[in-house]
Amino acid sequence: MPERTLDFGKYGARGLKGHEAVARQLDALAGFVATPVTQRRGLLARLHYLTRTDHARQAAREAGLTVTDRTLRAWLTGRRSPSRKNLQTIETAYRTVRRHNVARYLLARLNREGRGTRVEFHPLNQSQVDRPRQRAVSFRTLNVRHWDRIVQAWAHDDYEALDDAWISDATVDLGSEWGQYEYVTTIGFAA
Repeated sequence: MPERTLDFGKYGARGLKGHEAVARQLDALAGFVATPVTQRRGLLARLHYLTRTDHARQAAREAGLTVTDRTLRAWLTGRRSPSRKNLQTIETAYRTVRRHNVARYLLARLNREGRGTRVEFHPLNQSQVDRPRQRAVSFRTLNVRHWDRIVQAWAHDDYEALDDAWISDATVDLGSEWGQYEYVTTIGFAA
């Protein structure tokens, strides 16, 4: 695709890819458990979420949590503690299942029956770039109406597909300067 930045940060610009900022915003809207998995409260919250129904247990197994029911009961009662590897597996399974569970809700919330959601593009930080090399990039807003591919890629944790969907479904609509917004300080939208 033309206009893609090939050597970002060469002259000192700072920022992150737009799709990464969108993933962070969608994660914030998903409402993950704030307490870390390494604390008892955070571990119990994740385990209860992953084991409260048969459907949730099946989804957790598909997401990689393949321990026995006996081990799960021991973790829930506090008789045993999961290893670091199992804590990471629990966190990954929790995030995967949570994303799949809230994706349909977020999609309806963002699409708003075809009206879309207003997105704010905050330009990259050029404070460390020499004055002659700085671009004239300003704050922009855009109403994104099609979130289907973006939310689906986010739910499947597929950052390559999320990047493609974000560029083709949202950023390109900024016009001929869309390449200047491939990297941003942050992306904001309230849904």
